[in-house]
Order: sequence, then C-alpha cells, then structure tokens
Amino acid sequence: MLAKLSSYTLIGIDAAPVEVEVDVSSASMPRTVLVGLAEAAVKESTHRVERAIVNSGYRRPGDRIVINLAPADLKKDASGFDLPIALGMLAASGQIALDRPGNFAVIGELALTGETRPVKGILSMALQASTENRDGVLVPRENAAEAAVVEGVNVYPVGSLAEAVGFLSGQLDMDPEAVDLDEIFARDSHTDEDFVDVKGQDYAKRALLIAASGNHNLLMIGPPGTGKTLLAKRLPTILPPLTPSESLETTRIYSAMGRLSAGQALMAVRPFCTPHHSVSDAGLVGGGNPPQPGQISMAHKGVLFLDEMPEFNRKTLEVLRQPLEEGKVTISRAMNTATFPAEFILVAAMNPCPCGYRSDPRRSCSCSPPQVEKYLSRISGPLLDRIDLHVEVPSVPFAQLAEMPPGVTSAEIRAQVLEARSRQAHRFGKDGPQVNGRMTPRQIRKHCKLKHEAMSILKAAMEELGLSARAYDKVLRVARTIADLEAADEIKPQHIAEAVGYRSLDRSVWV
Repeated sequence: MLAKLSSYTLIGIDAAPVEVEVDVSSASMPRTVLVGLAEAAVKESTHRVERAIVNSGYRRPGDRIVINLAPADLKKDASGFDLPIALGMLAASGQIALDRPGNFAVIGELALTGETRPVKGILSMALQASTENRDGVLVPRENAAEAAVVEGVNVYPVGSLAEAVGFLSGQLDMDPEAVDLDEIFARDSHTDEDFVDVKGQDYAKRALLIAASGNHNLLMIGPPGTGKTLLAKRLPTILPPLTPSESLETTRIYSAMGRLSAGQALMAVRPFCTPHHSVSDAGLVGGGNPPQPGQISMAHKGVLFLDEMPEFNRKTLEVLRQPLEEGKVTISRAMNTATFPAEFILVAAMNPCPCGYRSDPRRSCSCSPPQVEKYLSRISGPLLDRIDLHVEVPSVPFAQLAEMPPGVTSAEIRAQVLEARSRQAHRFGKDGPQVNGRMTPRQIRKHCKLKHEAMSILKAAMEELGLSARAYDKVLRVARTIADLEAADEIKPQHIAEAVGYRSLDRSVWV
C-alpha cells in the first residue's frame, strides 16, 4: 500500500513543501529504503521512527519499505520528517486509516518513546502552510505557540505519535492552538536597560537620538571605560516598538537558527547582536552549504554592535559594505542561492589609538603618529563612508559620576524618536523607505533641498574634509533627521553644521 503526507523543509530561512510518500510491499527480506536527496539527519530518522512505532504500541512493518521525499532534486536536512514518515509507515502497512477530511501538513521529530520533540524553522513552515491555504498543520507541542502566531492556518499541537494517529484517524478531536499577540508583546516587550543609567555624555546621547530617529549608523570613539558599550546597549530601548510584521520577520530568522527560547512564540524586543572580533566572514554575514544566516541577519530590525571595531579582521569588515547599502545579503553556492534580510543599525565602538588614551586628559598616550595612523587605517574609507555619525565619547568627570542627578529616561527619548519617525512616514508615504537613513539619491534631491547659506556650509565642509559623494549624501540624510527632530520642514544652516560635526574621522586631527 502507498501513503502520502505533506511536510516542509527549510532552505535558509524559507520553507519549501515536501511530499512524503511511503510504500510498503511484500518482500523476502525486510528492508527500509529512503530516497529523495536526504541528508544525514534525515537518513538516520528511519531508525528513530521504527523504535518510536514499536514503543507506541504499533507493529514495525516486516516488509520492504520505500520512503520518497519529493521533489527529488531538493536537499532535505531536517529532523521534522520523523512524524510524517511514521504516520506514512503505519498507514501504508494498514495499521491505521487517515480518515480525517482536510488538507493537513505534518511536522515533528520523534523520540524513541514516540513523543514529539520541537524542530527548527516551524514559523516559516506555518507561514508557508498559510499561503497554501491548508486546513491545518500538526506540530510538536513545544512549537505550537510559535506556529500559532500565523494567521490563516489552524495549528494542532501533538505530544506524541499516538496523538497524531488519533487526530488524523478521526478518533481524537482537539482545538487549534490560540495565542494572544497583545498579551505576548505586553509581557515580553519590557527591558531592564534604560538611558537614565548613563551619567553625562550628552553629546553621545544626542547622536544616539538622531541615529534612532533616522536609522543611521553610528561610530563612537573614546578611551576605555567612557560608556560606549553602555550607550550602545540602550539604543534598542529608544527605537520604536516592533510591529507584528517586523516581529514575524525577525522571529523566523531566530526560529530557523533554533535560537528561540523554550515556549517563546515571538520576539517582542528588537535584537541586539554583539559578535566577537574573531568572528569569521560566514559568521558575520552568513554562509555555509546550504547557506545559513549570519549575525547581520540575526540583528535584522535591531542593532548590530561591533565593539573594538579595529580589532576585527579587515576583510571581515569589508563584507558589511553591500548589506549596509541594500539591507539584505545574498549567499550564492553552486547548488543553492539564499537571500537573507539584514536591515539593522550598525553601532561600532573604538579607541582613538592602540593604547586607548589619546585625547584622555587624565592619562598620557604612548602611541606615535604612525601607530595611530596604522590603527585607524584598519577601518577602510569606503566603510567609514557608510557610517553616518562619528561621535567622540570623552571621559566623564568625577563630579558628574558622583553628583549628577538622573538624566532623561529611554521613554522620554523614544517619544522624540516616534515623533520624528511619524514625520518621515508621512513624507515618504506607504511605498517609501519610512526612514531618512534609507533615502535613495533621487529622494535626497527631492526632500533635502538647501538654500544658499546652508549650501555654503556644506560646500566648505566638502572641500575642507574631502568628503566623498557618499559622505555628502550621508550628511544630507542626517541633516534631514535633525530637522525632523525640530519639526522643521526646511533644512537650516544649523542642521547642516551639526550633521557635518558628526564626521569626526574625516578630520585630520585623528591622523
């Protein structure tokens, strides 16, 4: 007899439909054959499935079993085929009848006891099931809340092979899993980080406000211990809350990587990723075969923080250039190509010199000018051009640390960010980039027109600092955001002057 069930496999972070065909026929020697370009994890599943069937009270078919995973030219590398293969073997051997009407998909790994175990990428699979208008999808109980956030598909949690048999045979009724998105965001969207903890550093706080308002990349330069990491960790707290669609985009990346916590349905806060400076190219932007997302995709809709930026391999840093411009990364291999989203705010921190104490009034710097120049040259000019704001973060005096009253809270700063972003959304409309940091050259010419005095300031800065055409666009984008923070329709001379002031590494003083 032949049995067919529907399931899914992951390609990067996307789900592809797979038809599981199981044929049981009489033969002199019992044998199980698995075909369909299955990887090692799938090939090993036959042994798990056989013991799970026996330990669930059923009989292992004593005949020749052929399992086909179609389409045959698509690589399958997941443990989620255990449950559909087991159900197919039982149905094809005549032990059960899959009588429940409907078009269902089945996903799940099995333990030797017959209990289900969670699988990676269940959110992408549920999204794919929704686009196919399936009547429902059976998933492991631990994955049910994650899959149930997708609208348009009924998610049925099963805790064992026996439960799946009972449901698909019509002997067991169960209600689909239900989740309350408002409750999830209300419960999980809070964080302990707050800008009220940061003493002093008003200039850096202003730069972070601008970065959050316009989605601008930021580089902080200062001696050790001045609060660069402290500031960076609090940037997500002033960004707008994740919308449900943004949360789905981000969550499915973490789901495909198996990074969601047990029982976590959605990510309710923006991600903050801090890769170590020893990270490889593939670890940062993605790679492998089949391609997997890297840290920049894990930071999608959030913040990527590179601490001690000059300590990163220069070649590794250079691979950031294209994703910073396009908001996505495409990994190409001989047999497969995958595109991963990578819209993030880059925040980097570095010392002003190798010893770290150049420009620190309390300690003397032992670095020679050639050493400083070599240290700074680890970050290429093209990469610096893609960073909108260069901010000096000086040491905080003792009086400010000991006596300064608490500063503004993250909630107060976020209110300014939301107001500025509201102006941008109104300006660009539904089909626009929504933030100034993503403006195209044509949009810059349209929305960043300058009068004579402001143009004169920008011209003088271009000639004195030797700014590139890309840096010119960056200055205009930042100036547009500063104007939005002041609710100004026109970019004024002071807005241009402040935007130019955030180009610290373009000044000869650092060389």
